[in-house]
Amino acid sequence: MVLALQNVAIDCTDAYELARFWSRVTGGPLDPDARPGDRETQVTPEKGPVLYFNQVPEAKTVKNRVHLCLRPETSRDPEVEWLLGIGATLVGDHRNPDGTGWAVLADPEGNEFCVLRSDSDRATAPTP
Repeated sequence: MVLALQNVAIDCTDAYELARFWSRVTGGPLDPDARPGDRETQVTPEKGPVLYFNQVPEAKTVKNRVHLCLRPETSRDPEVEWLLGIGATLVGDHRNPDGTGWAVLADPEGNEFCVLRSDSDRATAPTP
């Protein structure tokens, strides 16, 4: 038996606002019926699974056991800077001088995600 991945669920304290952030990150549209104050909503990226946001009463307190890994279409480092500019925070910088590595960021509610090298970065830098 094989199961299909329906979505990735993300607990949060403000489903609408966090979905707006991830809509910008992925370029996927926010559910057209979403409104401020909604307890749940979703973003549907063109590539990848649906991101489902579910409001919960408790704040995030520990490191994620599962996280998203993103591969940008453009170069990694400018994307990291752009993400920082729209509200992400840098959690861990694992980028190396030779261009390999990745950056660990957190969204506005503290959910960690990685930004990997793009295909063009991988073509011009050594592989680990």
